[in-house]
Amino acid sequence: MARRIATGDPTPVRWLLITVALGFLAVFLVLPLVAVLAEAFAKGVGAWWVALSGEDSRAAIRLTLIVAAIAVPLNVAFGLCASWAVAKYDFPGKSLLVSLIDLPFSVSPVISGLVWVLLFGAQGLLGPWLQAHDLKVVFAIPGIVLATVFVTFPFVARELIPLMEEQGRDEEEAAIVLGAGGLRTFWSVTLPNVKWGLLYGVLLCNARAMGEFGAVSVVSGHIRGLTNTMPLHVEILYNEYDFVGAFAVASLLALLAVVTLAAKTGLEWWHRDEIAASRRH
Repeated sequence: MARRIATGDPTPVRWLLITVALGFLAVFLVLPLVAVLAEAFAKGVGAWWVALSGEDSRAAIRLTLIVAAIAVPLNVAFGLCASWAVAKYDFPGKSLLVSLIDLPFSVSPVISGLVWVLLFGAQGLLGPWLQAHDLKVVFAIPGIVLATVFVTFPFVARELIPLMEEQGRDEEEAAIVLGAGGLRTFWSVTLPNVKWGLLYGVLLCNARAMGEFGAVSVVSGHIRGLTNTMPLHVEILYNEYDFVGAFAVASLLALLAVVTLAAKTGLEWWHRDEIAASRRH
């Protein structure tokens, strides 16, 4: 009996599946995005610009970019090290390490933020020592960075681990046999093979870092103009019934997400032949 393939399904079944998928995207993705943009520009471009150019809004945008600029490179370094260790070495506790990498996916961001408060808060484990040395972690930028790093560190590693495992160790071992050192092997063999997975992980990590709310909300202290990121600033404006301002900042977050997606899609299209060859390899 000939094996039946998925593309051999009847035409009505295929169109039903496509319609369901497109309808789901329209309801849960396109409509909310359109609603945010419509509310943001409800009073015109001038009001939208005024809302974004306010002092508190500029501070929130600046802080969001600073936190992302710190958190993403840290996660790239961790993701490369973790994926290299998991894919290239065999060691006791390897499965435990993989499970721990997935921990932020299963732990509520609010709980992760609370952990930092319990560690570095005034009444926390290290709080008295930090106060004695005039160091601030919670309710300051370091706490926000820590919370953001925690909730985003799986993204790069999770993109690279299966990719490196699929490629195996043969090319690295061949490079080492030919005399290449560890660093040269990484830059010349490993990194070129995983660069598209790395890029995808960076884009996802950056998008999550800029949009994180729960963990940052706990550790920030909501100090207006100082520790409020863009998502927190949206909440404050909305609670103050400044709907145009809230949706204006929200629209900027949405536009950043769209730009991130467009950049990923554009790069994949521009280098589609190289990506396909890498996957076949």
